[in-house]
Amino acid sequence: MAPPRLPDAVETHLDANREPLVSTAETLIGHDTANPPGHTAAAAEWVASRLADGGVDVEQIAVDPEKPNLVATLPGASDRTLCFVGHLDTVPFEASAWSRDPLGERDGDRLYGRGATDMKGAVAAMIRVALAYAETDPEPPVDLRFAFVSDEETDGDAGLPSVRESIEFAPDACVIGETTSRGGRCAVSIADRGAIWLTLEATGEAAHGSRPMLGVNAIDRLTAAVDRLKREFGTRELEVAPEMAPIVEESVGFHEGELDAEAVRDLFRHPTINLGTIEGGSAVNAVPASARAEVDVRLTATVETRDALRSIRGCLGGVEGVSIADVSWSRGSHEPVDSSLVEATASAAGSVVDGRVYRRSATGGGDAKDLRHDGIPTVEFGFGTDTAHAVDEYTTVEALVGNAEAYARLVGEYAARIDDGRAHER
Repeated sequence: MAPPRLPDAVETHLDANREPLVSTAETLIGHDTANPPGHTAAAAEWVASRLADGGVDVEQIAVDPEKPNLVATLPGASDRTLCFVGHLDTVPFEASAWSRDPLGERDGDRLYGRGATDMKGAVAAMIRVALAYAETDPEPPVDLRFAFVSDEETDGDAGLPSVRESIEFAPDACVIGETTSRGGRCAVSIADRGAIWLTLEATGEAAHGSRPMLGVNAIDRLTAAVDRLKREFGTRELEVAPEMAPIVEESVGFHEGELDAEAVRDLFRHPTINLGTIEGGSAVNAVPASARAEVDVRLTATVETRDALRSIRGCLGGVEGVSIADVSWSRGSHEPVDSSLVEATASAAGSVVDGRVYRRSATGGGDAKDLRHDGIPTVEFGFGTDTAHAVDEYTTVEALVGNAEAYARLVGEYAARIDDGRAHER
């Protein structure tokens, strides 16, 4: 008989500690970790103390003492390591705009506060899973690691990058607790899109605003260049690898009801282009002689960034007075839909919810992208709400409990698939 994929003692511990789970989330939300400035030291100290009291080995890693990271470890029965990753920092908030306390307020099933769904609720669930194993004493089937990091919201170097530089961080698989399921739709994010960020500069000729024909408007040149980029490059069909087809279709299925199906397909079929910032001019009655803009271009995973950049440069190269002043980029990434980690996560999620679990692509990208490119299989998964970064952000008790149960079940599901793979190899 196959061993149970969730030890009875762990399951009983989770069932008996639902209120402590909610209290953990409330305590985390009560720490103001808005980034910037991103001071997470007090929150990290509380997490470290709680884990240590439960018998979990915790290591602190900090290149910036105000932005420490924690790595908690539970040795398992296998030489494989499964790592859960959660960030402690949040985006800033304007308290006066909230109708609830941004540092935590509970109303029935809802728990309000900055970071409730992004992603202190998931962090609370991870803490509870670590304690469930440590305090009930069953040996996990694989080594378990929990990385609680800082500086994620600003893509800073003091968070996960510093952990990876400071210690040997090479888990066999990672699960990042970003909210991927919401509104009754359950999903695991197994891909993300690449990004090209352009800084464009335009020059013109100054003149009096009452006689614009005597000058050349740099802002007009700049917006014309962006329009050309959208019209010529933004309508091109991307060369997406065939293995992305099922991920795109499941992404369409996940968004059904909130977005038109063809609009979602177009999101992955063509580049998306967004004029994010623009600045220029010195007065309303003057023709601006210079202008500057930042443009966000997104590309479906498997699309060659170099080819896209070549096309962008070709598109903008003929626009008089406009140049590309700076470029930064990242490549999209994906996990195979039938990988051990994807199957384990989808199975664990399906064990706690009714209905289909979609294996979809994120429209943006975060730490998962870097981990995948370094050969570490990674997914994003978490229950929550569609209120991340919003006023009156909240999660629910149901989502907190669902996360804890799914993460706990994922451990056994992943171990079973690894064992099956080894058996097939023999």
